[in-house]
Amino acid sequence: MVELNAQEARVIGVLIEKAQTTPDQYPLTVNAVVNGSNQKNNRHPITAIDDGDALSTLISLRNKGLVVQQDGHGQRVPKFRHQFKEKLDVNTPEMAVLAELLLRGPQTLGELRSRASRMHPLESLEMVRSVVEQLMGKAEPLVRQIAPAPGSRAERYEQLLSPGLHEVEVGAAEAASDSTDHAVRGGGATASAGGLADRVAGLEREIAVLRAAMSKLAAEIGAADPLAASNAEQADTPSPGQGS
Repeated sequence: MVELNAQEARVIGVLIEKAQTTPDQYPLTVNAVVNGSNQKNNRHPITAIDDGDALSTLISLRNKGLVVQQDGHGQRVPKFRHQFKEKLDVNTPEMAVLAELLLRGPQTLGELRSRASRMHPLESLEMVRSVVEQLMGKAEPLVRQIAPAPGSRAERYEQLLSPGLHEVEVGAAEAASDSTDHAVRGGGATASAGGLADRVAGLEREIAVLRAAMSKLAAEIGAADPLAASNAEQADTPSPGQGS
């Protein structure tokens, strides 16, 4: 599979985007590639490449079979076009989704639908899901599913043409799972038990805060404290083996 560095990922993403959104200005000059790469909207992270960076990257992409230099009659400067679809054997919807992931990093299906639709119509979330599944199901997968963003439950997807291109934030549950897995694999029983104890202590603190909030709410509305009643019932209940 073709593998791209950070500048190659940005430049090929720009070529795809501009071919789809501004076809009258395509193929692109080196200057147009620089402007498209460094623009502030629809990009993450923001970059500051110069003409030399852009030209060397275009040459590198040409050597990988992803870009063609186009010299026309009376043309004063060289222009470049991509051949992404032909090289990677993808269709237009797949290409648009991949370009969006290259330009902005991991995204949910909803984000991909609203953003990649600039390049190609994506009528529904189910259509986007189908496109993503096709990309994941290729002999050499081009996309993979990753954990939801912190505070979200929506699955996200990232491209695999440039691994590590975008830093991926994970939620607390995913981080805790990774920490536990690491402890089991490399730290033995002691490390695992220590991590479990820390998590239990954290849960107990959260429960204490929730109990205090519920008691305060009950007092404000003039209701009986349900937790106090529950505690009283537990105190009156004989423990196993205790006489009645």
